[in-house]
Amino acid sequence: MLGGTAACKADSPSESTGGGDSAACGLKIGFFGALTGDAAGLGIHMRNGTKLAIDQYNTANADCKVELLELDSQGDPAKAPALAQQAVSDAKVTAIIGPAFSGESEVADPVFEAAGLPTITPSATRPSLSTKGWKTFHRGVGNDESQGPAAGRYIDQVLKAEKVYVVDDQSAYGAGLADEVTKVLGAKVIGNDKVQVKQTDFSAVSTKIASSGATALFFGGYYTEAGLLLKQLKGAGWKGTMVAGDGVNDANFVKVAGDAAAEGTILTCPCAPATEAKGTFVTDYKAAFDNAEPGTYADVSFDITNIALEGIKGGNTTREKLNTFISGYNKVGAATGVTYKFEADGDLDPAEVLVWAFKVQGGKVVQDQEIPKS
Repeated sequence: MLGGTAACKADSPSESTGGGDSAACGLKIGFFGALTGDAAGLGIHMRNGTKLAIDQYNTANADCKVELLELDSQGDPAKAPALAQQAVSDAKVTAIIGPAFSGESEVADPVFEAAGLPTITPSATRPSLSTKGWKTFHRGVGNDESQGPAAGRYIDQVLKAEKVYVVDDQSAYGAGLADEVTKVLGAKVIGNDKVQVKQTDFSAVSTKIASSGATALFFGGYYTEAGLLLKQLKGAGWKGTMVAGDGVNDANFVKVAGDAAAEGTILTCPCAPATEAKGTFVTDYKAAFDNAEPGTYADVSFDITNIALEGIKGGNTTREKLNTFISGYNKVGAATGVTYKFEADGDLDPAEVLVWAFKVQGGKVVQDQEIPKS
């Protein structure tokens, strides 16, 4: 995973460092995302991927460890600026894995940019995040300009739906993803509506969808609202298929909707199945986290955390040096098999972007198919 080092006097992370007085020792990597609240199911898996990478690094470099700083945003953009300020005020924090969501990224990333603190998000997919001119921003997955059209193609080519209803939660992520799907489907979108984050009563929109004749619904948002909406929709007699993005791609969606209502739902992600990750990642993850299966983006978080760790071990112990290292990175991730190479705007090289469809089957989210690029 690592090359030669000036920081900890070892050629690979599996060797003892003997570098206890190094500038790398005691540095921190922050994980920024929802660890409690309605979206915690997504954030915890990503945090676990980051924690696994750091724990493995520290086992191999026992006298020159890196610390994990957990920044629990609850997925709430209102909490993000203060958390970002907490991170930048700690001189030991040299990289951020996250923010996990697009809304919190929009308000936290300017704080990180001003402080020169590099970030790599495993999951914030709003396209506009890479248009701000931020030099510290890096995205480890494809954005919604890949995921949205792919979801639209699945609805069109696989489901062969002629009438589609589109709903979003008005979040930066949900609205943006819904817009991209709508562009692909065009006149096949026969209706659209807006709901709100933390909304629980979807009777009005459920009635509209059920009476619209739509055989497919695309939902842009997160798993709690998606689950409640689908549960109420099925209760209103709707027989169609919900399709939603990576914000819904979590086992908690099934818990909220219920097995019967969730059955057959299609969930997309600009990522491959984490349960099929390469190398020893799945085995290591299950061993570290009570035999839990790795969830969406756990493998991405593991790989991008290792980018930061490799940079630190190589002597890039200031924020500026580490940001330069990350921006110039070009290697294959051990878990995902993706070549992490960032464009000038921080986006992942488009050649490395893929989008998968997953399906709820028998109460579980299982892989369905990779969605072709055209």
